[in-house]
Formats: sequence, structure tokens, C-alpha cells
Amino acid sequence: MSSEKPKHDYHLVDPSPWPIYVSFSCLFLAIGCIYYMHTDVSWAMYVGFILLIYGASMWFRDIINESVDHNYHTPVVKLHHRYGMTLFIASEVMFFVAWFWAYFNTSLFPNEFVGNIWPPKDIVTFDPWDIPLINTLILLLSGTTCTWAHHALEEGDKKSFIQGLALTVFLGLCFSLLQAYEYQHAKFDFAGNIYGSVFYMATGFHGFHVIIGTIFLAVCWWRAKNEKYKEGEFFGFEAAAWYWHFVDVVWLFLFAAIYIWGS
Repeated sequence: MSSEKPKHDYHLVDPSPWPIYVSFSCLFLAIGCIYYMHTDVSWAMYVGFILLIYGASMWFRDIINESVDHNYHTPVVKLHHRYGMTLFIASEVMFFVAWFWAYFNTSLFPNEFVGNIWPPKDIVTFDPWDIPLINTLILLLSGTTCTWAHHALEEGDKKSFIQGLALTVFLGLCFSLLQAYEYQHAKFDFAGNIYGSVFYMATGFHGFHVIIGTIFLAVCWWRAKNEKYKEGEFFGFEAAAWYWHFVDVVWLFLFAAIYIWGS
């Protein structure tokens, strides 16, 4: 590429091996998961997961370097990053709409297949005012600590920013551990009934998003702790905060629809 300074505000990225690497890592992971489901041999799944984590980490590292070290993220580029994150969250909303659609389609119009009643007679549901309520309070509290960190960042209060991030990550871990404990004590499984299938797909994918968001915020905490942020280059945290608030809102709908109304 030419060393001449570009005469526009757009960032034309350099050739990178990470997109194709991550694509094949995802393919390897998918094959490993399918192989594990059919043979109980899990090594390929774990190898694919490690390859994916490595590729994503290197890709994100390059993006951070482009922003912090090379000043490639002009105001126009930052604006487009915001558009991209907005569209990504919109796509995630539609992803969860599919699970809500499946749930309400069966629960509002139960047919003979489920015994004409919802939840089915042989399903012992969770008490919504036990662990699900605790997890709801944890996520709501994590939303306030994330907002606290955001305001601290805007005010230049680095100490409060780091503390808010640390609390949010801790609360995210607590949520994941409690959900894992809840799954271990479920009296219905994933296979063999529509209630279990929809329940685990909706809450399980939400739990996966919580884990991803927790990692996202943990990376932001590490960057802040090690002075890896540059003045005005905070979109990585803003995107993580948007994602975390999206996760909070989805859980409120899950709690109301599946745990309370569905019990």
C-alpha cells in the first residue's frame, strides 16, 4: 500500500489472515460439535474452540492497534462502527424473537401433542421467585454498575471506571454460575418435550450471550487497568455497554414470559 497520507476519512484495511482463519475455525468447531454429539469424542470440539478464540483475539488486537497506535479510526469510521454495532444488536434481537415466537406459538395454542395444556402436565417448572429472581436482580444491578462505569469514563474518573467494570464482570460471572446451578437441578431435559427444548434454547443462548458480554467487559477492564485506552478511543467499551444492556433487557422478557407466565 502507498505510504502517502490518504485524502479521505475512511479506513481501507490492510490484508489480514484473520477473517479466513476465523471462518475455518468456526467450520472446524461446528464439525467437532457434530462429531461429539454422535460419538462422545470431544477433542475436535475443544480444538476448534481454541482455534476460534485465538483467531478472534488476534483480529481484535489488530483492530485495537489500528485505533490506538495508528489513528485510523477517524470520526467517520467511528460513526460507521456505531452503525455496525446497532445493526448487530438488531440482528440479535431478531434471533431471540425466533425463540419467543416458538414459545408463544406453543404456549398460547397448546395442541394435543402437548396435552392441550401449557406447561405440559409432566413438566415441573422452576419457581420464578427463587434463583430466577436472584439472577434478575443480579443482571439489573450489573446494568447499573455498567452505567456507573460509563459515566465515570465520560467524567475522566479512571478509578471509578475500573471499579464499575470489575463489579459488572463479577456480577456477570455470578449470573452464569447460578444459571449453571439451576440447569443441574432442572427436572426436565432438553430432548423429548417442546417445553424443555424452547426453555433451554432461549435461556441457554441468553446465558451464552452473558458469557460473551462478560468476556467483552473483562477485556475492557484489562485495557483500562493497563493504560491501553487512548483519549477519545473508547468505542470498544461503549459497544460492550450497549451489548450488556441488550442482554439485560432480553432477560427481563425471558423472566416475565418463561419463568413467571409460563409457570
